[in-house]
Amino acid sequence: MSTKLLPPTLAAVLLGSTAVADVPSVAVDIAPLHSIVTRVMQGVGTPDLVIPPSASPHEYRLRPSEARALQNADVVFWMGEDMTPWLDGAIETLAVNATATALLETKDTMLLEFREGALFEAHDHDDHDEHHGDDDHDDDHDEHGDEDHDEHHDEHGDDDHDKHGDDDHDDHDDDDHDEHGDDHHDDHGDDDHDEDHDDHGHGAHDPHAWLSPDNARTWMNVIAAELSAADPENAGAYFANAAAGRAEIEVLKGEISAVLEPVRGVSFVVFHDAYQYFESAFDISASGAISLGNASDPSPARIAEIQDRVRGEGIDCVLSEPQFNPGIVAVVMGGTDAKTGVIDPLGSDLEVGANLYPQLLRNLATTLAGCM
Repeated sequence: MSTKLLPPTLAAVLLGSTAVADVPSVAVDIAPLHSIVTRVMQGVGTPDLVIPPSASPHEYRLRPSEARALQNADVVFWMGEDMTPWLDGAIETLAVNATATALLETKDTMLLEFREGALFEAHDHDDHDEHHGDDDHDDDHDEHGDEDHDEHHDEHGDDDHDKHGDDDHDDHDDDDHDEHGDDHHDDHGDDDHDEDHDDHGHGAHDPHAWLSPDNARTWMNVIAAELSAADPENAGAYFANAAAGRAEIEVLKGEISAVLEPVRGVSFVVFHDAYQYFESAFDISASGAISLGNASDPSPARIAEIQDRVRGEGIDCVLSEPQFNPGIVAVVMGGTDAKTGVIDPLGSDLEVGANLYPQLLRNLATTLAGCM
């Protein structure tokens, strides 16, 4: 349509509407990753969040609006099966026209194996570092020419990002989404509560990898490349945002290190073992976790083991989480001088958006420092 004969304001509206319509529809599984994607898309578009930050991502029943976000998506970013095992089937069923990227499976992502047992030795995560791809990647790949784009998409080619088949995906009603409900999500049976490895659910790697700021910096480039492939006209904006976001995270790392410096070496216990990426990034070490997994209460034997360490070693701080029973923390702390604080790896009390991720890391640091 020619706009030569239209009033200037109407022409601008029409052209602006076309530009907005060309921006891909993006769906993201959890709030911290959604925050990172939002930063990369800043000024271009806003991604949809699939799982509310107050919900457990390990087991979740999609609401109709969240299912529609997947169904309408051109691009999906999710952590991967180790974090949201049920979401793989939902993506295959609903996001049939989308390119899906599991960040835990991308090149240069630093992965840590699960820690076993209630008690941790200092820095035992150092023995379990793994990276996808080459270990010698440098932090200066913010200069993104066409070669960078091509290399990224070669490694995430048809095998990783093929469109999810032509399954029947039309006319999904509320009942259709029940297939992603309790039966589909029951990954942690009651019979296995006391077995540490069963509490992990799927995979050998700890999926809480977003708590490594270096992983977040790596993912910003991956996200920018994927968005650029879907929306070449805005590639410059995506990569500029990724470069700015990476620089912001680098500054944030220095800020957090300064907050934690006075309490480095102080002993603390967490409610569940979700924080070793943060520990590794900032050279602090939890002494143990009350619960290893996310889906079950700790066994009496495990609680007793943690109690003995808190009392016997003078643990300074026992940290709880808003999603878990605070009474268990009270039992562990009973008869000791340990302080307590509340931390949250998902940012359930934070406003969803670009600021959630940096604020989440700040909150972890300030709560730790205040508790100890």
